[in-house]
Amino acid sequence: MTDAQISAGERGATRIADRVVAKVAAQAAREALRQTRAGAGPSAAGPSAGRSVRRTAVTVREWTARVRLGLELGYPSDLGAQCGAVRRRVIARVGELVGMDVPDVALDIERLTSAQLRGERSGRVQ
Repeated sequence: MTDAQISAGERGATRIADRVVAKVAAQAAREALRQTRAGAGPSAAGPSAGRSVRRTAVTVREWTARVRLGLELGYPSDLGAQCGAVRRRVIARVGELVGMDVPDVALDIERLTSAQLRGERSGRVQ
């Protein structure tokens, strides 16, 4: 029997692991944060201001993924613009690279850091 004669149900299915989707989502978030930093101009916090992805959690059901990311963002900055850019980028990249719909990207801002406080305490803004 050739491949053309085997029905789709007998051939099996492709399953993409949650950790693969999580890695794609985290990379997309890092890309978005780099782009927002580059487009923010000279008044934006510098590269050591801590814009990073601290935690990623993904729930996959069939071809739909729900993503939750924990972020560390520089402050002061436009937090809403950064979060919007991360959401858009994650939805687009997971769709392009993995072929999944992402109806929900939840963002937790776990830490705000400030370049102005560098050297004082841990650099956290309270």
